Amino acid sequence: MTESLPISRINELPAATWRDILKGIVSVAEWVDTVGASRPYADRDALVELAERTTLALTEPQVRQALADHPRIGATTAPGSRAAREQSGVDATDADLAERLRVGNLAYEAKFGHIYLVCAAGRGGRELLADLTERLDNDPADEIPVTRRELAAIARKRLEGMVTP
Repeated sequence: MTESLPISRINELPAATWRDILKGIVSVAEWVDTVGASRPYADRDALVELAERTTLALTEPQVRQALADHPRIGATTAPGSRAAREQSGVDATDADLAERLRVGNLAYEAKFGHIYLVCAAGRGGRELLADLTERLDNDPADEIPVTRRELAAIARKRLEGMVTP
């Protein structure tokens, strides 16, 4: 879905259509069920807050499941794709940055067993590399809550961009 819709239109969408859209926000069946079954939403803020709250309640296995749909930070993505837009602050022509992100991603995945996830929208590549480097110091038990918060921030941004105020 590329167009922004008012909450009244979101509330009127066929359930299957809305579920398909929600799968593109957080691809976890229980999340889609909870958020999708809560219509009608009073307003955009109610939807966004519900989605964020539901994301923050995901279990560790659900968080790991949601990560399957996210590309690595700094990875080549299709031009014009959501991932390309969200990571637009990463300079694809900076070979040094690309290599450092690649190495950092591999180290992160080796330590935590899942991809490095961060809400990249509006952030530059060097800032993301600094965040990645800092998070490598986290204990594995402490990193899942950080990843969950980043996933919630991504869901918030995606819904805010999708639903007109």
